[in-house]
Amino acid sequence: MELKIGNLIAKLPIIQGGMGVGVSLSNLAGNVAKYGAIGVISAAHPGYLEKDFEKNTLQANLRALKNHIRKAKDISNNGIIGVNIMVAMKNYKELVEASIEGGADLIISGAGLPLKLPEYTKNSEIKILPIVSSSKATKLILSYWKKHYNRIADGIIVEGPEAGGHLGFKADTLDNDIIKFDDNVKDIIETVKQLEFEYKKEIPVIVAGGVFDSNDIKKYMELGAKGVQIGSRFVATYECDVDMKFKEAYLNCNKSDIKIVKSPVGMPGRAINNEFLRKINNETNKISKCYNCLVPCNPSTTPYCISEALINAARGDINNGLVFCGANAYRINKIMSVKDLLDELIV
Repeated sequence: MELKIGNLIAKLPIIQGGMGVGVSLSNLAGNVAKYGAIGVISAAHPGYLEKDFEKNTLQANLRALKNHIRKAKDISNNGIIGVNIMVAMKNYKELVEASIEGGADLIISGAGLPLKLPEYTKNSEIKILPIVSSSKATKLILSYWKKHYNRIADGIIVEGPEAGGHLGFKADTLDNDIIKFDDNVKDIIETVKQLEFEYKKEIPVIVAGGVFDSNDIKKYMELGAKGVQIGSRFVATYECDVDMKFKEAYLNCNKSDIKIVKSPVGMPGRAINNEFLRKINNETNKISKCYNCLVPCNPSTTPYCISEALINAARGDINNGLVFCGANAYRINKIMSVKDLLDELIV
């Protein structure tokens, strides 16, 4: 049940989802890779704990990203480490370059179309995997990369509407998209098969969003996927980098607590309802500092600073923070080790 991405071979067909801010850094990613899966660091403010973060945000993030990649490599005994970088980030190119410099094995990129990713990675061996939500987006990205850069994706991550954080779906069609997701996965797998034949290269399809247990993994592998990406389950591990209060928010939430929220990125997101969300539903939070992080965000009109909200949550200030989660987070009832979780997932 290994997962091959080019010349990279993971013993387990599992990618740990990149979760920011501060949720998946070196400790989580390193331990996931240590036990045979693929560990992923989020490039969303990895430097939030650096002393100069407030004054020198970009440099603190680039420095921390490289350090976290190297540390994860050490923890994992040179296992497979990836970085998740949102296209919507203003310093996208610099974060890609820092990932390469730090020694990451692959880049996963969504929250927009990563059309220029091959240009930014052209002189490196790093693998590149776009996140898609439809056959149309799959064809668009792969044909663009082939035409403009003669580059073929090393894998495709199909992220469904039950994922945590930012979603590549419209809020008003989410329920229908959830019902149709398995058919959507089949369509994308079929599209990729045709492109594999045309490009004469293997392009593994990895399914993400709502993957919770071994039954889900088996289901998607039977549909033709080569692996899965899982996020929320890894939050409730001892090794996860985020504050314990963040993890406890997962343990304490009910299904009805999980809400679709508006994000300054312009996409819907999924998070746990809390005092912060109730407050922003009734009033706009004044932006006291702009971290200059997201292309679509306008500080003068955004209802709240998403960076500040995610940093607060990562530090454990849950009442003033945004706690992103997947649709199945309410099913998590205990904290366990990464090794035990992986053993449970691969049965």
